Amino acid sequence: MDLLGAGTLLLAVCMAGLLLLTSWQQMRQRGKMPPGPTPLPLIGNLLQIDRNHLPNSLIKLSAKYGPVYTLQLGLRRIVVLCGYEAIKEALVDQGNEFQDRGQQGTFDWIFQGHGVAFSSGEKARELRQFSITTLRSFGVGKRSIEERILEEDHFLLEALRDTKGAPFDPTYFLSRSVSNVISSIIFGNRFDYEDQEFLSLLAALNEIFRFSSTPQGQLLDIFPGVVQHLPGSQQKSFKMFSELKEFMAKKAEVHQETLDPNSPQDFIDCFLVKMLQEEKNPNSFFSVEELIGTIISIFIGGTETVSTTLRYGFLILLKYPEVEEKIHKEIDRVIGVNRTPSMEDRLQMPYTEAVIHEIQRFADLIPMGAPRRVNRDVQLRGYTIPKGTDVFPMLGTAMKDPKRFARPGEFDPQRFLDEKGQFQKNEAFIPFSVGKRYCFGEHLARTELFLFLTSILQQFRFKSAVAPEHIDISPMLVGFASIPRTYEFSVIPR
Repeated sequence: MDLLGAGTLLLAVCMAGLLLLTSWQQMRQRGKMPPGPTPLPLIGNLLQIDRNHLPNSLIKLSAKYGPVYTLQLGLRRIVVLCGYEAIKEALVDQGNEFQDRGQQGTFDWIFQGHGVAFSSGEKARELRQFSITTLRSFGVGKRSIEERILEEDHFLLEALRDTKGAPFDPTYFLSRSVSNVISSIIFGNRFDYEDQEFLSLLAALNEIFRFSSTPQGQLLDIFPGVVQHLPGSQQKSFKMFSELKEFMAKKAEVHQETLDPNSPQDFIDCFLVKMLQEEKNPNSFFSVEELIGTIISIFIGGTETVSTTLRYGFLILLKYPEVEEKIHKEIDRVIGVNRTPSMEDRLQMPYTEAVIHEIQRFADLIPMGAPRRVNRDVQLRGYTIPKGTDVFPMLGTAMKDPKRFARPGEFDPQRFLDEKGQFQKNEAFIPFSVGKRYCFGEHLARTELFLFLTSILQQFRFKSAVAPEHIDISPMLVGFASIPRTYEFSVIPR
């Protein structure tokens, strides 16, 4: 046998050995883990999922393997939780064990383990507590946050009036306004709506959500070490992500130059003061890298989630004009036309509150939730989940569970109203997740959704060139996020 043939044979033997070893390790690791489909070497269960609609694939597998099952994506071992009960048993009843952050390819590339949203352990706990406390000091969770939102709402209403009834895409109208609320807290100032740098930031956020929900984004999540180095659409996205990080780094640098430790003006200043206080602590988690990661996390969470929910909600109202009309009547009865809405009005507007909840439930913005990782061996429903295993808490399966919500595929605000027409809660409504890593921007998001929606519908009626029966409210993309279809509509002064 010549040297080339011997080398080829040796390579084949090595590859076969590697495949056998991988298969043996996978089977050995499964042990007493939850059941699941048998994985193939190296690729795992990749052939058994649809990367165009990963959440649906995972839900279909749960019909066969149960609400708690094991999935192998590449070399990554995952436990999938479906239904409110399974999610609660893990994230709430055993919240300490399930609070670390799991792998998410797009966001791991951006954050690289830094910041409040995609870190784990004691660092995540300290950054989270600091962020919650600091945001509260700037009004989040208090009535004073209404003033910031209503100030921005004034600019939004003016921009809508300037459309003069012409059709427009609401994407950046909404994201500019929502983003300016959190920007005023993080940076100490709002942006002009025509600021090109601001618009570039919003385009980057839009791209982050879009890319993370594409098949390419799912592939990056499964094989991050390989896909990030390959040519493809992800490279364009990475460039935009880098520009976002560079912007935040520049903001941090400017704040360092102008900082008055005795008078912090915004979130960045407060973080820098904390860094000064801990500069002699060798174990401190407060550094420039963590500052940049944290403000990106809060900026993304405070911009894209609420603006996308509103954008999806307006599309739904175009589909169901009778729902919009009922909101108009409730606004006229409770608020009238001569004053701005306030959060106190919410208690007297059960139908509007029900519509907002149903928009969030139906839109199912983050259907798989942010991935978790168990920080020690855990027992769940008689199974063992080994330390380091990633967990997908499928939030959408709680909010579309037919045992909790009749006809879950339909849009129906009545499900959040009792027989007297009063608003009623449903514990399976968990768009902000549950447990120790729930979204701490929940109060801000709820306030923005109510005030922006009611103030716009107080002033305008919606008009679409497309007949309601022809409007498609199914998502354009479903992956990490559910992305609504692009559309145009007009706003007509009432």
